[in-house]
Amino acid sequence: MSKLLVKADKGHGRVAHVTPKSAGWTYVGFDLHRLNPGESASGKTEDREVCLVFVTGKGKASAGGKDLGLLGERMSPFEGKPWSVYIPQGSDWSVTADTELELAVCSAPGLGGGLPVRVIGPDDLGQEVRGKGTNTRYVTNILPEGKPADSLLVVEVITPGGHTSSYPPHKHDQDNLPAESYLEETYYHRLNPPQGFAFQRVYTDADKNGHRALDEAMAIEDGDVVLVPRGYHPCAACHGYDLYYLNVMAGPKRTWKFHNAPEHEWLMKA
Repeated sequence: MSKLLVKADKGHGRVAHVTPKSAGWTYVGFDLHRLNPGESASGKTEDREVCLVFVTGKGKASAGGKDLGLLGERMSPFEGKPWSVYIPQGSDWSVTADTELELAVCSAPGLGGGLPVRVIGPDDLGQEVRGKGTNTRYVTNILPEGKPADSLLVVEVITPGGHTSSYPPHKHDQDNLPAESYLEETYYHRLNPPQGFAFQRVYTDADKNGHRALDEAMAIEDGDVVLVPRGYHPCAACHGYDLYYLNVMAGPKRTWKFHNAPEHEWLMKA
């Protein structure tokens, strides 16, 4: 199995755990908690900032000494928009499930920005449609670069069955602004219906002999996490199965500037 593919555990509790150390990179962390009613997840941000995303279900949340009340409303990631909480470095947080709850914990280095804890409700979230034809997908911006944070960028995408996404292939692995930014990235995948599968390829440019330093093609199942340390990273959803993914990105500068694969850039004009 590819080292870029993290299979979430079955059952409940913390079922996926990605740290900069385990991923072999510097910035992005990602945990996924699956909780029964009454079960809790908690943590300390220490020198990192955190964005909690209520992927599905409802829970009572607190952060930074504040009671945030009952958050969450959708019971499927394929319906509506999520509730989220931004938490700065140096804070405690806790969530107790009121229903079956799937909670994503997205983290990246805090930079001492002194930002407050804030609840990000569905009404605060912008949505957009990207692409056309069988490259159409639906994007919800949870923590885009136009909203306050130190390092984190968080977004979720729904790709209908039979469509492609993160396509034409693009990358963001060079600290070369304004042309391209360096951003590590995780994809947390869900499928509807859940027995389906999709595909994701992570690959770098070929050298003069046609060899690629990184070239991994993965079959993605419901609950999988894919690591994108560098390179292009397109997805394809199979017919009959819609694909949801939650993206977490972070790097030395908080901006998303990507480079399209030159051989496929013609698709942008087709």
